[in-house]
Amino acid sequence: MKFGGTSVGSVNSILNLKNIVEKAAENENVIVVVSALGGITDKLIKTSQLAVNGDKAFNKEFQEIVARHHDLINATITCDKRRSTLLEEVDMLLNELDNIYQGLALINNMTPKSEATIVSYGERISSRIVTALIDGAVRFNARNFIKTEFKHNKYILASDETERLIHARFDSRDDRIIVVPGFIAQDKESEEITNLGRGGSDYTAAIIAATLNADCLEIWTDVDGFMTADPRVINNAYTIRHLSYVEATELCNFGAKVVYPPTIYPVFKANIPIRIKNTFNPDGEGTVIDAHSEDEGRLIKGISSINDTDLLTVQGLGMVGVVGVNHRIFRALANADISVFLVAQASSENSTSLGLRHADSAKACEVLNKEFEKEISMGLMENVRATGDLSTVAIVGENMRHNAGIIGKLFQTLGRNGINVISCAQGGQETNISFVIEAEFLRKTLNVIHDSFFLSEYKVLNLFICGIGTVGSSLIEQIASQQEKLKKEHSLKLNVVGIANSRHAIFDREGLDLTNYRAALMESKESNISKLRDDIIGMNIFNPVFVDCTANGEVASIYDDLLSRNINVVAANKIAASGDYATYSRLKHIARQRNIKYLFETNVGAGLPIINTINDLINSGDKILKIEAVLSGTLNFIFNVLSNDIPLSETVRLAQEKGYSEPDPRIDLSGKDVIRKLVILAREAGYTIEQSDVETNLFIPQELFDGTLENFWAKLPQLDAQFESERKQLVAEKKHWRFIARYENGKGSVSLCKVNERHPFYHLEGSNNIILLTTERYKEYPMLIQGYGAGASVTAAGVFADIMRIANI
Repeated sequence: MKFGGTSVGSVNSILNLKNIVEKAAENENVIVVVSALGGITDKLIKTSQLAVNGDKAFNKEFQEIVARHHDLINATITCDKRRSTLLEEVDMLLNELDNIYQGLALINNMTPKSEATIVSYGERISSRIVTALIDGAVRFNARNFIKTEFKHNKYILASDETERLIHARFDSRDDRIIVVPGFIAQDKESEEITNLGRGGSDYTAAIIAATLNADCLEIWTDVDGFMTADPRVINNAYTIRHLSYVEATELCNFGAKVVYPPTIYPVFKANIPIRIKNTFNPDGEGTVIDAHSEDEGRLIKGISSINDTDLLTVQGLGMVGVVGVNHRIFRALANADISVFLVAQASSENSTSLGLRHADSAKACEVLNKEFEKEISMGLMENVRATGDLSTVAIVGENMRHNAGIIGKLFQTLGRNGINVISCAQGGQETNISFVIEAEFLRKTLNVIHDSFFLSEYKVLNLFICGIGTVGSSLIEQIASQQEKLKKEHSLKLNVVGIANSRHAIFDREGLDLTNYRAALMESKESNISKLRDDIIGMNIFNPVFVDCTANGEVASIYDDLLSRNINVVAANKIAASGDYATYSRLKHIARQRNIKYLFETNVGAGLPIINTINDLINSGDKILKIEAVLSGTLNFIFNVLSNDIPLSETVRLAQEKGYSEPDPRIDLSGKDVIRKLVILAREAGYTIEQSDVETNLFIPQELFDGTLENFWAKLPQLDAQFESERKQLVAEKKHWRFIARYENGKGSVSLCKVNERHPFYHLEGSNNIILLTTERYKEYPMLIQGYGAGASVTAAGVFADIMRIANI
């Protein structure tokens, strides 16, 4: 025997229901428990409230209820005789309902009895429609066997009486298809109409299934089953194939609305499996709930949340060591019919925090302040106050039992994303970790947990790319070309959610189209650095990475704000790391403190692993004694290309055309860029140094730096003859020019030097960089790093590598 609880929402859903039930009944007897038409229960309540308030709009609402049922009957019941009979039955019920509403409008008062009667009409009507639609179906009146009793200020199931009556009603019957209205019940003493609470149709089905020892309880709804998270928030949430009774109960209690929570206990007690199925996708796998928890290789099964949480704290030093305080708290709340879903208590016993729905918050404060009125007046306890605008999140899974480090990983993941946990609770069964956060961080929290605990198919990094010049555009091309490979081979999704240039910015938390971002930028509203910062922070997205591909000081100035809000920063921009030491030190400190990344490998040597190598040496206990380096790919290119046929002025122009130099090549020729790089290396090696501490020896007259860029290009050819003469002398001496940066014994310098053929820098070609590190370990034979040190593509590749380092946290 199979039992089904089902929602009835539309013409398509009820026709699908007919096919599902009739197909199932070919092999076994079926009992179908139906709910009201989708949205009708809310409309019944709304109409009654309008009537009580004397608002004549209730008549319009009632007519919409009538039309909704008439339209469904006319669209689904094709037999004229059957349709006519059904309409007569339904209209009789609707007339009764109309009379009740008219009475409410006259007396302007509604009793609990009236309310229970009104909401019963939804199921009473829908069950008649379903019975008429399904061939061979018969309808049983739930009030004849679902009985309640009044306890603790509410109606609860009268289990023994209900069980006896179900057996009496069903055991002697062998009907192929029985239809039962869900939700509706009857008081066992007064025989007044009552109900099992909102969502009670599932509960009705579970009660009957457990009593008659059914093979299975199927709940047909409009979703494929329990999801790993709310699909309205998590785009890649997916159906959980299997849950234990415990896991399903935990998810239901914390906001998953797939099943009415009391539904699970009756079938759990009888060890009857539940199958959640989608009326619109009957062939879908759905979710199976039974006594076992399948190990699917994941520590948690799903995430659930309650988004209207208030947190009440009962506290005071007078609570310490006093027996019975918690008893009084929960007794007072129970007497006021207030439910608490989270409890956290300090080990010192001086405070207890309670999580409850916002709607119950004010009443709970009033009740508890009255309960502890004497203690509060004596100063032993503080007034109970509520903190609002909070959300509660629960991660659920039986695999968490006896698995060390779950809470540690959870808190580390949340902390790295700037999410503060206000209160936390875990039961002794270790199947649920619940915690309270600020409501504004709920979306971010669900995403980051779903991502970090491998519920998502991919780990996601959300990138904001600032600057679409040669480096930025090359980076975007590289990301676009590698996206599918990274998803396939590394389960990593690089999601570019923001792109900005100097005047515009575009955002899309679902990911921008990287094929036409330039056109989208041009069509977007104008932006500025302050708005860019606010928009990035305001997006409040999980696993964020700000990628700076500019050389702009204003952009570098927002790193502090971004890092302080747990946004990782990857910078090709040297300004922040080479600026004043206090700024550099502060940014590094924020990143360490918040367990996020501030990476700038490409500040020195483009894509060469120089900074990472220095960090590895220091972190492993080594000490950098001396740094010698050719750090300007631009200058190395210039002095390597310089020849009898290509004078100095032409090599400088070539360097600019090939993208090796800055837009203003004087920055390279002045040695400023090399000074910045040397400062960064020395700082990463553990030394305190400013740019002004570096001794600079210019090889271009100062007057060429003082004027305009046009003046520079006009005067530069005047140096060609001098440099050609000196170059010929170098050739005769078998030497090369190299612009060398040095740091040793607390002193830094940059200068144009002559190196002979025995020097490691002699054979440096093209725009390559070379770094010689003398350390306590590498003293006799210094460590040498060499390779391309300039160019948009290699710099972009270096930025890409830093992004991948963040992905591997």
